[in-house]
Amino acid sequence: MSTPVSIKPHEKYPGVYIVELEDGSLRLATRNLVPGHRVYGERLWRYEGVEYREWNAYRSKLAGALWKGLGELPIREGDRILYLGAATGTTPSHVSDLVGPKGRVYGVEFAPRVMREFVLVAEVRKNLYPILGDARKPHEYRHLVEMVDGIYADVAQPDQAAIVADNAEYFLKDNGYLLLAIKARSVDVTLEPSEVYRREINTLRERGFDIVEVVHLEPYDRDHAMVYARYRRSK
Repeated sequence: MSTPVSIKPHEKYPGVYIVELEDGSLRLATRNLVPGHRVYGERLWRYEGVEYREWNAYRSKLAGALWKGLGELPIREGDRILYLGAATGTTPSHVSDLVGPKGRVYGVEFAPRVMREFVLVAEVRKNLYPILGDARKPHEYRHLVEMVDGIYADVAQPDQAAIVADNAEYFLKDNGYLLLAIKARSVDVTLEPSEVYRREINTLRERGFDIVEVVHLEPYDRDHAMVYARYRRSK
């Protein structure tokens, strides 16, 4: 493991750390919930008796949103989170670090081959709960997921916002948060990304979400935006 010059808590984002390396460059990191274990080949650093994992913005859209100045990271220690599109577990593993041992991350993934890799991550991270399922059918896993504080969604589907809203109706607490990575080219390749973002955001508003912020993710991810929103459950 390379030795950093310093590792300090991020001034803005709880649970996130800024690593200063010997060449003067800065990296994001989270405190490793399971020291000694990597998830996607990320660098590990030990500093003052604590192990940290590099959070690579080119591998994680949430890290990219933080580097782009997202106004708030709503994820807190102890939170329950529904993660739609868990894939092999890169970003879910960092969310696992953020919520800590008292939190839970329910990771829904549709592809069995990808899920096998995610299960291996969850075997050592006991706050990850893998669910092989279709995010378009939340009723099929409603018996596995409790009410959650937040939803993180990274699903490459044309109706991303509608999928999120359907899940929110089942699982998201009133004033719960949403972090949605919109992939413009997955929604409609014939439209300009700005038009896609506008359309998906309008769907969220129609389904009970108040939009807090939209952050574009270039240069880390082209034609992607991170939407941060809050949910108003209908009375």
